[in-house]
Amino acid sequence: MHMKQKRHLVLVGNGMAGARLLEELLERGASESFQITVFGDEPYGNYNRIMLSHVLAGEDGEESIYLNEIGWYAENGIDLRSGVRVVDVDLPAREVVDATGARTGYDVLVIATGSSPHFPPMDGLRREDGSLLPGVSGFRSLDETRAMLEEARSGEHERAVVIGGGLLGLEAAKGLQNHGLDVTVIHSPAHLMNQQIDADAGAVLRRSIEGAGISVVTGARTTGLTACTEKGRVSGVTLKDGRTFPADMVVVTAGIRPNTDVGVRAGLVVERGIVVDDQMLCVEQPVGSQVYALGECAQHRGETYGLVAPLWEQATVLADVLTGADPDAAYHGSRTSTKLKVAGVDVASIGQSGPEHPDDEHVVFSDVRRGLYQSVLVRDGRLVGATLLGDTRKSAALQQVFDRGLPLPEQRVELLFDLGDTAEGSVEDLADDAQVCNCNGVTKGDICGAVADGCTSVKGVMDATRAGKGCGSCKEVVSKVVEHAVAAGGGALTEDPSVHWYVPGVPLRKDELVAAIREQHLTSVSAVFAALAPGGAEDAKSKMGLTSLLRTLWPTEFVDERDARYINDRVHANIQRDGTFSVVPQMKGGVTTPEQLRKIADVAEKYGVGMLKVTGGQRIDMLGVKKEDLPKVWADLDMPSGYAYGKSMRTVKTCVGTDFCRFGLGDSTALGIAIEERFQGIETPAKLKLGVVGCPRNCAEAYVKDVGVVAIGGGKWEVYVGGAAGASVRKGDLLATVDSPEAVIQLTGRFIQFYRTWGNWLERTYDFVPRLSVERLRLVLVEDSDGMCEQVDAEIDAACAAYRDPWKERDAPDAPGRFSAPALPLLPLPVVPSRPMGAPGGTPREQLPVEIVMPNEEALMAGAQQ
Repeated sequence: MHMKQKRHLVLVGNGMAGARLLEELLERGASESFQITVFGDEPYGNYNRIMLSHVLAGEDGEESIYLNEIGWYAENGIDLRSGVRVVDVDLPAREVVDATGARTGYDVLVIATGSSPHFPPMDGLRREDGSLLPGVSGFRSLDETRAMLEEARSGEHERAVVIGGGLLGLEAAKGLQNHGLDVTVIHSPAHLMNQQIDADAGAVLRRSIEGAGISVVTGARTTGLTACTEKGRVSGVTLKDGRTFPADMVVVTAGIRPNTDVGVRAGLVVERGIVVDDQMLCVEQPVGSQVYALGECAQHRGETYGLVAPLWEQATVLADVLTGADPDAAYHGSRTSTKLKVAGVDVASIGQSGPEHPDDEHVVFSDVRRGLYQSVLVRDGRLVGATLLGDTRKSAALQQVFDRGLPLPEQRVELLFDLGDTAEGSVEDLADDAQVCNCNGVTKGDICGAVADGCTSVKGVMDATRAGKGCGSCKEVVSKVVEHAVAAGGGALTEDPSVHWYVPGVPLRKDELVAAIREQHLTSVSAVFAALAPGGAEDAKSKMGLTSLLRTLWPTEFVDERDARYINDRVHANIQRDGTFSVVPQMKGGVTTPEQLRKIADVAEKYGVGMLKVTGGQRIDMLGVKKEDLPKVWADLDMPSGYAYGKSMRTVKTCVGTDFCRFGLGDSTALGIAIEERFQGIETPAKLKLGVVGCPRNCAEAYVKDVGVVAIGGGKWEVYVGGAAGASVRKGDLLATVDSPEAVIQLTGRFIQFYRTWGNWLERTYDFVPRLSVERLRLVLVEDSDGMCEQVDAEIDAACAAYRDPWKERDAPDAPGRFSAPALPLLPLPVVPSRPMGAPGGTPREQLPVEIVMPNEEALMAGAQQ
């Protein structure tokens, strides 16, 4: 039987627009007709860029913002080339050219390259090599967010300046403030969030922001940055009017620029974005070419969009066109609206923010003291705009009136004070086509349909419809609609049992999962899936958690299947944004020797290490090591792994104790080294950071560690558990006071093993301890109320005895080619020479369009990750 040959679809861009297109294509059965290749500039799967502000603020871990992790692509037959940038398109040959010079043919090409931060001209912004002055950052990517988090948490910086007071700038300011920095926002326009709200609303917002302790300067343009020559990093900003502001960190959120370089080099029509028609097809391309564009890089009917809802609509249309599900599908543009929480303030903006014509009706209610501002804008009897600040409960009803063009009450004020009262309190009044989730275009009817199909939990409906999966501001309304729909059908709202599963791919709580694994003696991840997962199906998101659990249960019998590990765990190093790796050798207790330092220096020079960085855990991080050099670096160092990449016991931070410090009450250095020696490499549900201090002055921050030990004199030590020093600072709970270093080590081991056994995957100890209560832990681990201590001691003994330095794998890698150079090495973007005038598909560099900067819509911008 003749098999129809699949066409090759190449997607350039792995951000939110591109990944949404993939999901829409798969839903329409595209895997039957297309072989799909995806190029992504970042070395990750796809993540929700909107939620980066939550990561910066410490409200979410980065693992929670991934939409599709790397394993998802392989599971769906998609060839993901992560960390590989496409730099050109050869239209006549139907090939894309990546940064390595390699060519990949295509039948259909989709460009979804997103946008990049705009850095306004400022003196001192860049160094001679073109890189940003150290301490200066944009806020568009996971790597930028990680870097800001590291600096903000280092304790070395006091003041930050955010340039740009739009949505993203205010979120950045709040996130940095959460880490204890004194933050100033400098905004060139006259009022904050000028793209979404009018001046009066901006004044109310400013009062709320300043009331939260963030300084605001508006109507002021930043013209330069100053640098500290001693530190080689930013030290302040200078305004056009001559004012200066000191700054240890500067975050630039001054708009975005569509990434159109690929389109320009291909000879496509590019204005503000790559120009497309109603089917997202690039205009004026050679006959027969099938090149499409969508997302922030695309320009449709003169408009470019930075909000996620239009990107979703574009992806739906393009998926219909490409798969033939609806060959006549067309995108006619989007009416934009936003609803979110900005720096702790609820904001909703629908349509236009202020009057533009003499006959416009503008009704405003403002209560500056309470931080409230509400307005509606009516033109020719239709609602054309609304702004809600401080109280957004009326947004759903106003959105319905705006979308459907419903008749308005004669007294327009009733839009704010009568109609809105039922907007969320009585969701039954919403029409079925009323949009509840703007980010994903989910209507009330979609939610009710999911309930009718059998979903009776909020999580189940959200998974089925994607409602609440964007910025998350609609979750309360979604919950109420689900509750209403379930009740209307005569049912009862249920809790989705999956919220209690240890991993998403195996429908068991941790205690049930542990019992099943022990009973069936399952020693590998694949065996767990085969025995316990529905249909034996493997789930990429579950593999890391199962690997950790199995190593806890079977320290000597565990079968290590490396495809069950993340890249960092497979190569025992931390992957960086450019595809190189970070190597952190162990320095027990933060103590090193001249010999170790010489080795590190020699290795850094020999292998061209990009940076040596002293970490907060009292170690030295070697950044920029190539994958193929890792085994040689480990051999030349001849030091154990510091486990800076894994969910494990990482480091024990110590002070100098009694050897040198005149305040020392106990030998914290020796005890810290003994603890690290004992528990090195122990895998845990989430990372563990420990600290030991020689007196209550707490120089090594033991009170805010997962396990902290404090000498109090008389040979006694206090043991604290469940501390945190991130955005949510938590002093650990006192578990016990013991009278010897040996007792400290024993109690620490008991706590670690108990946490390994009963902690949920990715649950940090600062959540684990309050969940069980320190009183319960004290009864079990100190007083042995359940008779478990002997067993727990034996289990941690076995785990410690099974330790093997992973860097010894240099002598016998677990898989051939594990550390060979990648087939597609990750290189910086080269300068691609322009084609000569008149060449096919060419646009001479002299004719490249001027840089167009999109306004500050950042916090809801999808930001396709090319």
